[in-house]
Amino acid sequence: MAKKTIKPQPAIFYDVDGMHTADTCENLKSAKKRGELFHSAFAHGCYPGVKMPPKMLPELCVACVWDANKDQSWGLPTHRNEGIEFGYLTRGTLDFIVEGELHQLKAGDLTITRPWQPHQVGSPLISASRMHWLILDVGVRRPNDAWKWPSWMNFAPQDQLKLTQLLSHNEQVVWQGNKQIEKCFEKIAEYIQEAHTPEAIQTRLQLYVNELFIEVFEMLQVQNIKLNAKLSSTRRSVEMFLAGLAEHIDYPWTLEDMARHCNLGRSRFAHYCKRITNMSASEYLNHCRIERAKKLLNEKHQMNVLDIAMACGFDSSQYFATVFKKKIGLTPSQYRSQLQ
Repeated sequence: MAKKTIKPQPAIFYDVDGMHTADTCENLKSAKKRGELFHSAFAHGCYPGVKMPPKMLPELCVACVWDANKDQSWGLPTHRNEGIEFGYLTRGTLDFIVEGELHQLKAGDLTITRPWQPHQVGSPLISASRMHWLILDVGVRRPNDAWKWPSWMNFAPQDQLKLTQLLSHNEQVVWQGNKQIEKCFEKIAEYIQEAHTPEAIQTRLQLYVNELFIEVFEMLQVQNIKLNAKLSSTRRSVEMFLAGLAEHIDYPWTLEDMARHCNLGRSRFAHYCKRITNMSASEYLNHCRIERAKKLLNEKHQMNVLDIAMACGFDSSQYFATVFKKKIGLTPSQYRSQLQ
């Protein structure tokens, strides 16, 4: 006789506002089925991803990475999670709203949300981004519950107490991350993307989660975190160039031209462009051109498709139509007809 499958139920939290259930990421699950983005995770319970055995690191709700190389048609509306959640943006930008306050994340930003703290990802939609996140259940089901750390977390008692205080009393949501924290997230992502069975990498996963919490713990103890001024200045110049690119899309840009405007070499500029937008320079240029073309198709009815192609920097209406259909799913003429 076949065993009856018991569907996992989301965790429940009780506070003065009543009962809240943990999020199950339904919009993310649907987007993954539609093939809108790459997503990989090891998970317990209702979270999307390869399911870990029940006794394998049971407090680790999910360790996840998504890679969206274009703006998405979905977002994660206001929701809560049962554990402490770390998020880390390695590429692109992302709107992150916590208790009504909007934070515009950039590559290198670390987010920390407390157990059951309401937050939203996308406003309302997800933008092109590579995002890592990890949720660790610390046993909080009511506001006055004590945090219970997993036995496999390797913290000395005094450090565990201090870490609990730093995280539970933390009011700052977004922090400037560092290379050590990013490396931890990328190592976790590497293992969950390589089609290992969860059991085969349990020791590694446990080690990397511990390393991540140690790096965050040490970061939180640092006062007046210093940024690399030169790196910041270089990034800022690329951000300013990309922000103004939409106003100059009729220029026949090459990668060399764009890099020269930022006083950078090709590879360095390409690195920052990917870091900031999660697109290559040519992909981002086409993104800007298609967005302008959509606006012209909607508003400038006197312009024909060839005129719009030229105004948006395409050297032929055929190439314009090819790129437009690949991005939008319709030819320019079909898109204009749909608007009428």
